[in-house]
Amino acid sequence: MRSGNPALNQNTFALDVGSGAVVSGGDVMTLNGTVNKTGLMLLILVATATFAWMQYAPENPGAVMPYLVVGAIGGFILAIVTAFKKTWAPVTAPIYAALEGLFVGGISVWAEVQFPGIVMQAVFLTMGVLAALLMAYKSGLIKATENFKLGVVAATGGIALLYLVNMGMRLFGFDGMPFIHEGSAMGIAFSVFVVIIAALNLVLDFDFIESGAEAGAPKYMEWYGAFGLTVTLVWLYIEILRLLMKLQSRD
Repeated sequence: MRSGNPALNQNTFALDVGSGAVVSGGDVMTLNGTVNKTGLMLLILVATATFAWMQYAPENPGAVMPYLVVGAIGGFILAIVTAFKKTWAPVTAPIYAALEGLFVGGISVWAEVQFPGIVMQAVFLTMGVLAALLMAYKSGLIKATENFKLGVVAATGGIALLYLVNMGMRLFGFDGMPFIHEGSAMGIAFSVFVVIIAALNLVLDFDFIESGAEAGAPKYMEWYGAFGLTVTLVWLYIEILRLLMKLQSRD
């Protein structure tokens, strides 16, 4: 099983029989349990994002920055911890959602100040993509075949590498890759491609979570599955927001 989401790799649902990790009955991961925990994480994320949003004031636009920075750094640390300590997911996943909400709220304020109305567009588009991909997956219209998984994982890895190279270039005083941030035709095409890949990662996440439930993964993996899906949704929202900003900057 593959997923482009680094939180859901081929070892995520590997069960160690010798250590007694295989469980049964009410102690196993279920789809409904994962869905419920994903919903709870998104509620937490929206709550803290709203809090960060409310800290903005026209006379003090920098007031939201501490929340953005704390959310970005704290969320990254919690994501790494959760990825390596899956059994901690019932505790670390909700905290990750809270911290990521601060980051999303801060980014959203920054975008909304420049382009009024853009945040609601990005939110509705993200939810629309989630619903459309879920229906397509459940109906069998899109199937997570091995070749499909391999292609999405490769594209996701390429995007991550490109972002890292661009970040490194900027840290050393170079201009980086302008098309990543600018609203040129190439920049818009790149953002469209990234949004598509982020959306297709949802299909891989759905398939991976379903496979984990069928394999009888431990109950705590519901929180881990919810964490992985939340990571993808945040990425998708940020990329849609970036694309909309590029499009509106050309008007």
